[in-house]
Amino acid sequence: MTIVDRQSRCFLSWRVVHDRTAAEAQAMVYEAPAERYYSDRFKMYFNLHYGISHYLAMWDKSETYSVEAGNAELRHYLARLARRSRCFSRSIEALRRHVKLFIYAWNRRQLHRRLHPNYPAHVIQFI
Repeated sequence: MTIVDRQSRCFLSWRVVHDRTAAEAQAMVYEAPAERYYSDRFKMYFNLHYGISHYLAMWDKSETYSVEAGNAELRHYLARLARRSRCFSRSIEALRRHVKLFIYAWNRRQLHRRLHPNYPAHVIQFI
């Protein structure tokens, strides 16, 4: 589960979980306060408390493309998250550590790209 900032494309909050639960999702919302939240129409999101923020459930991907793109990047760079793959984590803690390292490097890269848009930057350079 992830929360992504639309402007910077940085991951604001993330969780490696077996099941999407309301408690985990609520903790992520509290961890990454925002003015607006967009999601697919997954029923769990309707019951979360967003404080004074606005929440909008979308039928299409018009407002959720940034989180979908972030999830695609995770699957691209971390083979253990790729769909239909033989690469997998035997330990949930190992998976959490890999995702944490990737998100650290990814967020540093995204902030660097905002400051220097014409300078090529690869994720591996920011580990």
